[in-house]
Amino acid sequence: MRDLPSVMMAIDPAEAGGPEVLMPVERPVPRPAAGELLIRVETAGINRPDVMQRLGLYPPPPGAPTIPGLEIAGTVVAAGDGAARIGDTVCALVAGGGYAQYCAAPAGQCLPVPDALTMIEAAALPETMFTVWSNLFDRGRAKEGDVVLVHGGTSGIGTTAILLGKVFGLSVIVTAGSDEKCARAREIGAAHAINYQKQDFVEEVKAITGGAGVQVVLDMVGGDYVARNLSCLAEDGRHVSIAAQRGAKAEIPLWPMMARRLTLTGSTLRARPAAFKSAIAAALAARVWPHIAEGRLHPIIDSVFPLAEAAQAHSRMESGDHVGKIVLAVG
Repeated sequence: MRDLPSVMMAIDPAEAGGPEVLMPVERPVPRPAAGELLIRVETAGINRPDVMQRLGLYPPPPGAPTIPGLEIAGTVVAAGDGAARIGDTVCALVAGGGYAQYCAAPAGQCLPVPDALTMIEAAALPETMFTVWSNLFDRGRAKEGDVVLVHGGTSGIGTTAILLGKVFGLSVIVTAGSDEKCARAREIGAAHAINYQKQDFVEEVKAITGGAGVQVVLDMVGGDYVARNLSCLAEDGRHVSIAAQRGAKAEIPLWPMMARRLTLTGSTLRARPAAFKSAIAAALAARVWPHIAEGRLHPIIDSVFPLAEAAQAHSRMESGDHVGKIVLAVG
């Protein structure tokens, strides 16, 4: 790694706690292993799992850096054995290490940054794109003409689901916690937006669909939402769980599930092997990246903070006021 510094600035809290633990510190510049690229990070996305890790509730998988951050964009400056893309501008999904000036990423999890995107937008893509594609389209088998329900409609996941739904011919119903957020979701492209503070989303979905229900529910809420979500599904519908913000336990009504042949599934992404994530990257490159390159899809950016203000970025996410992605400017 000739001509590269030996140390870098990073956010790597020594203990769990509030946003105030996210202070810049010096850390060694990582060395790319076989099949990895070393990226000089320009921007990094903020995601809910980063907050959970900071709180001590979501530890990094074995072998991953303790530095938080699951998505980055920047320039490839070094490569391990079997990888060679030095000089390329890429965005990447990583298992950790994004809140830093340098980050190593498996080559298969790196995607080119199209000219149509800014580097801020590029860092806002990997985590939500990989998650929504693998869960809504792969596990949920959403296809053109389907009606889908997505909770957290103005989150990074929610706005990404809306954007991909527009591109691939889905009718996306979302829930959000205020009239203002519902209006913003409709501006982004949601077919319908339900204010869950004022309306029963089950009854609203039934009204919107004429009682038929939706083909897929993408759920990050869990808990008591699961049974309610099942009531929203059409026959042969699919319920896909990706988080459990209201609790990891749910009571499932088995007779309706069997009678309507419902599928309950879900997944996590961070601890999956590189080969699995690389396969998702290949699917995105083939199916989604052409739309991005042609300017038909831009991620929704809420706000940008410098790396040294990662604490303020986390506070912004925890406030629940954001719409779309929060990004750190690193480089």
